[in-house]
Amino acid sequence: MRVVKKVGLIGGGVIGSAWAARLLINGIDVRLYDPAEGVERRINDVLDNAIRAYRKMTLAPVAINGVLTRVDSVQQAVTGMDFIQESGPERIDIKKALMQEICSYTDADVIVASSSSGLLPSEMQAGVNHPQRLIIGHPFNPVYLMPLVEIVGGGQTTAQVKQAAAKFYQNIGMHPLIVKREIEAFLADRMMEVLWREALHLLNEDIATVAELDQAICYGAGIRWSFMGPFETFRIAGGEGGMRHFMAQFGPSLKWPWARFDGPDLTDQLLDTLVAQSDEQAAGRSILELERNRDDCIVSVLQALRSNDYAAGKTLKRYEEKLYEVSHQAAMSESDAGVHDVRQPLKLHTDSVQPEWTDYNNHMTESRYIQVFGDASDALFRYIGVNQDYHAQGFSYYTAEAHINYIREVAVGQPLYVTTQILAGDQKRLHIFHSMHLGRDLGRDLSEDLNGGDTLLATTEQMLLHVNTHQGRVCPARADVAERVAKLVSAQANLERPIQVGRSIGTK
Repeated sequence: MRVVKKVGLIGGGVIGSAWAARLLINGIDVRLYDPAEGVERRINDVLDNAIRAYRKMTLAPVAINGVLTRVDSVQQAVTGMDFIQESGPERIDIKKALMQEICSYTDADVIVASSSSGLLPSEMQAGVNHPQRLIIGHPFNPVYLMPLVEIVGGGQTTAQVKQAAAKFYQNIGMHPLIVKREIEAFLADRMMEVLWREALHLLNEDIATVAELDQAICYGAGIRWSFMGPFETFRIAGGEGGMRHFMAQFGPSLKWPWARFDGPDLTDQLLDTLVAQSDEQAAGRSILELERNRDDCIVSVLQALRSNDYAAGKTLKRYEEKLYEVSHQAAMSESDAGVHDVRQPLKLHTDSVQPEWTDYNNHMTESRYIQVFGDASDALFRYIGVNQDYHAQGFSYYTAEAHINYIREVAVGQPLYVTTQILAGDQKRLHIFHSMHLGRDLGRDLSEDLNGGDTLLATTEQMLLHVNTHQGRVCPARADVAERVAKLVSAQANLERPIQVGRSIGTK
């Protein structure tokens, strides 16, 4: 299967626009078709939500790295694309017609995925060209944050296609779950549907309100469900005896007439009650406010799980590496192409002051200066070949000592750039000096920045040690990395040492 650099999206609603956000952040170009009015506004809102949430979720630099193009037809959206994600209305007649049209304009090796939450892929394969490449790729809202995507193949879908789709989804920060065989509503929705039906029964019988039923989940099992499913939960509940002991104790309760699997009749009275109580629960908050509150909570859970390297937190930790790689892709490409004048300090990282980076004076906080310098160091690492694969092998650079000079304040929205001078280095050590500048025009040539004397905001001097992360001790860098370091040290050996180098607090 082909490398995915361009994706065609059919449908720009709640799901389609969120797909666009995830793809664009990953540096994938998107071509979108949706004839509905108001699509641009929805997409802009979702992109704003996604960027805002990502910057809360990760310290990796986040931006819209791909190009979004809205087109006027299905043909324009899918022709020449590497992957297709359809997110049209949830009706089998519409899905079948869309799949036939999409597949008539795409090459045989292009995977065509539907975001359907319950329809069978075999039914969609009827009458399409090369049906073996058609799958369900069912995400969860919001797609730009939620890791899970269920992959369901139809009767003619090949195992190779499902594996290739899983690899693609994993590469954009998701957790692909391949369903062994197709079934209506797949896995997660079937389980959620049972809970939803029982909740409607409890509401209909006036046992609990909408808010009380939601609290029963979000203050209890829902927190646990974010990292532990029912089987693992019940195994632990069985104590040392495990699942067998649990089933011996609680298995008979499966025959008790507690939950109802059939939904109640949706009478006008029940519908009125549901709507009224849902309105009361929202307490006047807009959808945008509710979405942002939802995103903030998901971010908090994911960050907590990341610190334990567990469940969805492990997915986030791996994805964060990808975000760093996407952010510094230009620097790596320029390194390979020899674009930079290595005889001068390297300009590898640019950014701007985000609203969440500022204090009550509207100036960037101390920790964010450190973050920007950290991002510049990370860009240098990518430049010399220390990337995700290098980390996976158990090697990295750790900061042994650093000294920061805060020179000027910088306010929200102002552009920044960092230059990096290599002071010294060998197989185990790397001595560098970062200068953070206020960028009047981030598109200017580096020589203009240096000669133009853009306002110096801060500097930091760092001593970094190369370590074996598995053994927790200093070790020589890999030969290719050490060679790149040596070339930079040699190229910049004659540069004037900045006056801040070697300073200690209170001395000149």
